[in-house]
Amino acid sequence: MATAAEKECILVVDDAPDTLELIRRNLVAAGYQVFTASGAAEAIRLLEDTQFDLVITDLKMPQVSGLDLARHVRENLKDTEVMMITGYPTIQGAVTAVKLGVQDYITKPFTDEELLSAVQRILQVLKARRNAQNGSEQPLTLAGFIGESKAMREVFQEIRKTAAAPATVLIGGESGTGKELAARAIHYGSPRAAAPFVPINCGSIPESLLESELFGHVKGAFTGAMESRAGFFQTADGGTIFLDEISDTSLGMQAKLLRVLENGEIYMVGSARPRTVDVRVVAATNKDLRALVKNKVFREDLFFRLNVITITMPPLRERENDVLLLGAHFAKKFAEELGRPIPRFADDALRVLASYYWPGNVRELENVIQRVVVMTETNLIDVPDLPPAMRFSVGREAGLHRTLAEVEAEHIRNVLASVSGNKTQAAEILGIDRKTLREKLKLYGAESS
Repeated sequence: MATAAEKECILVVDDAPDTLELIRRNLVAAGYQVFTASGAAEAIRLLEDTQFDLVITDLKMPQVSGLDLARHVRENLKDTEVMMITGYPTIQGAVTAVKLGVQDYITKPFTDEELLSAVQRILQVLKARRNAQNGSEQPLTLAGFIGESKAMREVFQEIRKTAAAPATVLIGGESGTGKELAARAIHYGSPRAAAPFVPINCGSIPESLLESELFGHVKGAFTGAMESRAGFFQTADGGTIFLDEISDTSLGMQAKLLRVLENGEIYMVGSARPRTVDVRVVAATNKDLRALVKNKVFREDLFFRLNVITITMPPLRERENDVLLLGAHFAKKFAEELGRPIPRFADDALRVLASYYWPGNVRELENVIQRVVVMTETNLIDVPDLPPAMRFSVGREAGLHRTLAEVEAEHIRNVLASVSGNKTQAAEILGIDRKTLREKLKLYGAESS
């Protein structure tokens, strides 16, 4: 049997020429290789000659129905998925389709987005299953990153180019997208790779201590300064310093950082004599610095100094099938740490992982997979093993009578559960600081001792 081109290959079957052409155009525009058939008999002939990843079939067709075609595919082809479309939706039809192995079921009229989203979900699950079965296909990696999506390939290219240049770098992106990993990849791909890489989370150090931590202090500079101590910039001399959440620094601290970027000089706290350091600065933020500049809470001159080269880390929901690649990677990692067999994911669990929004991005995914690997007693991870927030619940889905506070409280509890109660990680996923999280937990009566 001939194998089609490297693009995912889809067969569309419908007795309505207009619908057939509409679906074909949309799928071709999305980058798929598409064949069409006006009925089941023609489709079966094509299936005998070409390997398809997905068959999209209408339900009601003359002579041989879409359900019969779905059964033919399921019982004759091991590695082809089926998606059903129909203008006559019924509960019985949907149940029968599911029993026959149909992976998705959408009704006419459907939007282009609904069609493409359903196709992408099915192909993600198919690819993950193939990778799990043969174990031979290795995802594209770079300095700790794993990904095959177009968005991550572009990031890999940007990192490689940036590493070779000495310029300051500003990395943007939501919490959990891998900004520090990107900074490390830049450092270890640069001529400075043999020198230190020093990561600093500016938001986690109290403002009163930040200057001393960054630039060091001399003996007697303040109460408790019993001896002189070098700061992070001295430690990173010759290498790279990574200033995470730089947007959390005060205007005063921003002025001091600007001086370092302009002339490479720092002043230890309590000293009037400047010291010269050779440090590449890579900064990161999950906030819009341009908006902060406009609101006068971030210095414009520092922004321009930092914004020489910009890399934006894509959120996980925009990384196509990377969710499933990463999920398999983390499952293998945590299973090996525990000395257990590598678990496999049920198709339904893969679909949930692929369709979930992932507000905490890769960090949230890693925490979820670690939790299910630890807690699941069998070697199969299925939907009930996933956190409650990812599973369908009649009460949760239909509870539109609840107040905003009730919804917020439930979401906070679910996020905490997904990270095994780690408040620092939960706060990052929720986009708030630990103090705000503690206040909300206290307000909702969920604070633990």
